[in-house]
Amino acid sequence: MSYETISIEGAGCLSLSAEASGDVGAMPVLLAHGGGQTRRAWKNVIGDLAEAGFRAIAIDMRGHGDSDWAPDGAYEARDFASDLVAIASKMGRKPALVGASLGGMAGMLAEGDLAPGSFASLTLVDIAPQMEIRGVNRIVGFMKKHIETGFASPEEASEAIANYMPHRPRRSSGEGLRTYLRRKDDGRYYWHWDPAFILGDRAVGKHGEERHQRQFETLTQAARNLDLPLHLIRGGSSDLVSEDAVEHLRELAPHAEYTDIAGATHMVVGDSNDAFAHVILEFLNRHHSMEGITK
Repeated sequence: MSYETISIEGAGCLSLSAEASGDVGAMPVLLAHGGGQTRRAWKNVIGDLAEAGFRAIAIDMRGHGDSDWAPDGAYEARDFASDLVAIASKMGRKPALVGASLGGMAGMLAEGDLAPGSFASLTLVDIAPQMEIRGVNRIVGFMKKHIETGFASPEEASEAIANYMPHRPRRSSGEGLRTYLRRKDDGRYYWHWDPAFILGDRAVGKHGEERHQRQFETLTQAARNLDLPLHLIRGGSSDLVSEDAVEHLRELAPHAEYTDIAGATHMVVGDSNDAFAHVILEFLNRHHSMEGITK
């Protein structure tokens, strides 16, 4: 299976880097990663989708990976949603959107608020309007911890990741990890994403109680407006999306399908890639099987 690196224009003319695989005439599936990740989060899923007859397109969200940083520090969820709308508007047909965490949040806002009808279906990967503040704070705390000091080496970054995700096999400090780091002039290694994403006035990571409540209300309204095929995939051991949050979403969107992947945490794709690929393909094939055939 061949892969190609492409450039896509997001909102405000930002250049977003993406990796694509599969026939260009096939049903497109847009993959939007979580905060602090890159398109590499989908590296195995891209091949699975392409082999199943889809055109898989995994993007680096603004401020992440090889994509442009927002010069005005525009990193609210609505800014990421605007990028997804811009991408979908330039496609020959509506893409199915699969969004993990931040990517799913942006997808809810894009389809349920900014531009209804942009996507053919929406899959939310361990994200819902109702989020556990403890889980949010754990994620944001990890992202902030080394943002100013960086790491002396990739091995030190690997140690930090291992402490954050003790359930995972320790990650090597090879080329895979190095793509998540940037080496600056001081010789130290820093996360690949724009620090303003987590520190700026419009940062996604600013989650005071009042802001958290406003975000809940905004996402709740957006989810209530979703009438496209909808699929929530939750990590069975997630500390961000509780079973109560699942029920809340299903009350807002009774047609939503739901899959719980036992043993997976918030990082569902990385924890249980094979199980994730199985359930996402089952959903996409059922709703888009004829569209997936090259025309």
